[in-house]
Amino acid sequence: MTLTNPKLSEAEPVPPPSMPVFDVVVVGAGGGPDETNLSAYLFKLHDAEWHDGALALEAGSAQGALAAILHRNPSLFSSRNSRTQKRYTASEIYSFLRCFLVTHAHLDHISGLVMSAGSLKGPRKRIYATKETLNDLENVFSDRIWPNLASWNEDDDDYKLLYSQLHIDNKYREIYPGISVRTMSINHGHNEKGQYGSTAFFIRHNNRDHEFLFFGDVEPDTIAAEPRTINVWRAAAPKIPQILSAIFIECSWPSGRSDETLYGHLNPAHLVNELVVLATEVVKFRKSEDTGIHIRPVKKQKKNPVAEEELVGALNRLRIYVTHCKDDLATAQTMRNVIVSQVRDLMNDKKLGAEIIAVEQGMYIGKLFPP
Repeated sequence: MTLTNPKLSEAEPVPPPSMPVFDVVVVGAGGGPDETNLSAYLFKLHDAEWHDGALALEAGSAQGALAAILHRNPSLFSSRNSRTQKRYTASEIYSFLRCFLVTHAHLDHISGLVMSAGSLKGPRKRIYATKETLNDLENVFSDRIWPNLASWNEDDDDYKLLYSQLHIDNKYREIYPGISVRTMSINHGHNEKGQYGSTAFFIRHNNRDHEFLFFGDVEPDTIAAEPRTINVWRAAAPKIPQILSAIFIECSWPSGRSDETLYGHLNPAHLVNELVVLATEVVKFRKSEDTGIHIRPVKKQKKNPVAEEELVGALNRLRIYVTHCKDDLATAQTMRNVIVSQVRDLMNDKKLGAEIIAVEQGMYIGKLFPP
């Protein structure tokens, strides 16, 4: 059963569908400095096989990281619907790719793409990104930093990657049969040239009208010169949890990191604050649906129009996949576990209801919609 334009009560949100929609494999989940585990995800429609065609989200790590994962788990990509357990190599899996979705062109998000360029087998592969990100990639594929192995020319040889621009608007663009993406701009800090941008993608299964939300690197709205993440939350709120029940979002640093040293990233306090903003938008939307009165959003509000007790359970049935935790190679601690534990503690205090999940390299996420 597909639900569209749902009208929810605050107390009894309708559960999302139990049927899986997408499959995701985590090739890399970290944000550095471990170069073997950088942001990289492969996904496909759940009811298709990997060899039918797959897509990549980010490519900080790529074939080398996947080869190491397959050495530990050679059946990772085996069909869930077949008695024969076909085992694929990393090269074969990357040959199945049809395109890469890239949020921004920092090396921890593109280095695997660059290193793989020219060696990828299979059909020609597109790079979908904003014009700003594609311009940055052109500087990389310039015959100086790296050979020119990408172009805008549709008629170039298949070994060259194909630049394909995504526009920042409220429209979905089909990037693969059955899969469309809406692209939204977010902040990722600033440098000497000014504000640096990143991207959030709403990724939709067209036939089932279900989505997941994937963030690139995120500067907290509370310290950004021009808040942008709020626009993503407002777009997401009407869809939670029936249409959208999975969000991938970064939390690079542990608690205690000062705002001045976040460098365009989130820590647990800022991540939870962003989720409070999302919960607020969800409650506001549900109240407006009940009353029929839609409040015109404003960029900044001095007071929260939603009482704290109204936020309790607002994000029930929503899964938050925490990504991009930065390693501390000087300690024996796994920073991912430290950071996610801190996020859970803060979320428990808020009682928003979302499930917090640590994303780990080699993880197979077999469905993005909880039962």
